Amino acid sequence: MSKRSQLSQARRLVVKIGSALLTNDGQGLDVRALGGWVDQIAALIADGVEVVVVSSGSVAEGMSRLGWAVRPEQLHELQAAAAVGQMGLVQTWEQAFRRHGRHTAQILLTHDDLSDRKRYLNARGTLRALLDFGVVPIVNENDTVATDEIRFGDNDTLGALVANLVEADGLIILTDQLGLFDKDPRKHADAVLIDQRKASDGELDVMASGGSGVLGRGGMQTKVRAARLAARSGAFTVIVGGRIEGVVTRLKQGESLGTLLLPEQGRMAARKQWLASHLKTRGRVVLDDGAVRVLCQGGRSLLPVGVQSVSGQFQRGEMVSCVDADGKEVARGLVNYSADEARAIAGRSSDRIADVLGYISDEEMIHRDNLVVL
Repeated sequence: MSKRSQLSQARRLVVKIGSALLTNDGQGLDVRALGGWVDQIAALIADGVEVVVVSSGSVAEGMSRLGWAVRPEQLHELQAAAAVGQMGLVQTWEQAFRRHGRHTAQILLTHDDLSDRKRYLNARGTLRALLDFGVVPIVNENDTVATDEIRFGDNDTLGALVANLVEADGLIILTDQLGLFDKDPRKHADAVLIDQRKASDGELDVMASGGSGVLGRGGMQTKVRAARLAARSGAFTVIVGGRIEGVVTRLKQGESLGTLLLPEQGRMAARKQWLASHLKTRGRVVLDDGAVRVLCQGGRSLLPVGVQSVSGQFQRGEMVSCVDADGKEVARGLVNYSADEARAIAGRSSDRIADVLGYISDEEMIHRDNLVVL
């Protein structure tokens, strides 16, 4: 499908804007630039498109307010900067949308909010209700409480998971680059902008070279990973320069800007999306070739007999990664046994579980309803 038809038909979009754009490379919030994106988003909403904004910038704005020139490394200092900066960030979004008669709502999320099934459903219900009311949700990671264990890692990933959460048609990532190039354009004058690819294309990993800026946590590699996450719910992703004049409006009109990354398949079922949204796993099970084939082709449950080895520490009901003999992740799911129990029954047929453990909870290591193939 062409870039024009993908974007022109979209009725629900997630727009993610990075720190370098929102804060003018750390010199405080760029109110004028933010106002320009709001004008474009408001026009989309008036045209019947629902929009969720994923906004970076709280730490950078907090640094500016506190007079810090260098991003701190201590967690408590980062959390303090986020707490200070979030005030200005939300006020600026609210004031900008108020010019168009639109209300905004602040949504702060951590990975735990999306890993817990009940909280995941609550977040989805709240976001959908806000969109029904014509309110623009402004989503950010809850940096004031997030730790390394529960953070998303970057707002590109958060944007993709929000796209999954609200079942958006597309994710637009506004960045300080024009899009994804075949090589780093900052180092190679002959770099060529990639127009359109499948998000699953392995060549993208080679192309997405380079790191993040001083303020951001994500580089082009995180944007490619985000596109693959968004693709799980059937959403396309556009990586595009946020400073391009009228960029959001022009994209919606079908103009060929940036890099379009397309999903390989249709939308994943809602529960499978939730399972796929777990970024943190508690352990790993290595599968034999037969188990890999059954999971990937047959849509079956994972039985203990197909497990070669178990690593990590986890309890019943926690998320584990399923990998092949080469260590490539093929699936993940909620395990029915603890790590010690799983190690004891690995490689054994289900009718031997009771003999080994003295009891049987389930015949499956991971039931197919609690498993998603990646």
